[in-house]
Amino acid sequence: MSDNNAWRFVKKRTAAGGAVYVSADGTRYRRTGGAELQAEAAFQRRVADLDYPVPRVLEEGGTDDGHFYVVEESLGDQTLHDRAVASLNGGRVLPDDVTDTAAQVATRLLRAQAAHFVEPTPGALRQWLDRAGFTQNVFQENPDLDNTRTRAALDHALDRLVTVPLVHGHLDYGLPNVLPAGVIDWQHHGLVPLGYDVLPALEIIAFKGGTKGYTASPDQRHRYLAVLDNAARNATGQPISQHLGAYLLVKALFFLALMRPTDPSRTDKHLKWQYRRHLFTKGLEQYEHTGTVDTALFPGLEEFAAGHRAGDHP
Repeated sequence: MSDNNAWRFVKKRTAAGGAVYVSADGTRYRRTGGAELQAEAAFQRRVADLDYPVPRVLEEGGTDDGHFYVVEESLGDQTLHDRAVASLNGGRVLPDDVTDTAAQVATRLLRAQAAHFVEPTPGALRQWLDRAGFTQNVFQENPDLDNTRTRAALDHALDRLVTVPLVHGHLDYGLPNVLPAGVIDWQHHGLVPLGYDVLPALEIIAFKGGTKGYTASPDQRHRYLAVLDNAARNATGQPISQHLGAYLLVKALFFLALMRPTDPSRTDKHLKWQYRRHLFTKGLEQYEHTGTVDTALFPGLEEFAAGHRAGDHP
């Protein structure tokens, strides 16, 4: 195992046990964890051979305390999220170089995915929906949303996606996991319809309600999608942005998952839960009427909170 004395602690891993360390020269990262980290490392090795833009796994093995560790190459120390926050300089719209870089990395991933379709098994698309949308948790925490209307919209989305190829995907793709050299944090990997990872990357910023500190302009969102459509046409003969509405409906579920607070005194958490419920409802209404979801029409969290206090929202 690599010398622990050469590693500097970075952070605890939030979605799983273990921690992240960086080498003294910044060229490698070491992560510790359990069986899920071992599976992630095996996945990264496989997709690296398929030209996915992922960190190369350099070393792996057992730790002294019986856990697992992985050493991988560093893709850099600043994600596109970090770069965006650092370069806002008082504004709120993302710098064009961030969205252009996001499009470049997304194109690399999309091309690799499009070159390696996965033969679907019966029910695979439904399994993707349940996993990507955390539907069991969402409906458990929000039983009023588990109704005929919601189910019909989700069934419609699946019907529209039935001809879309399945590929090995990230399932948690966004600017915080993207660097100019590639994509990190593949712990939630699984089968996804082509485009699910990359298409919503700028759109999902809106689900944070402005708390990330930045937003993508309509022109940036349009250019980003145009780049991906062009890449998809070259790879498959078909554009993919027509599936964005279905993907955003699933993302609306994803961002509502695990949000219901257990402590009634945490009014801040209660507000965020109600806000995400509101966004899901708005997204559902848009999808029902147009087959798309326009995140530019979503209110920010502060705007929603003001309406909530005034009694405009439940």
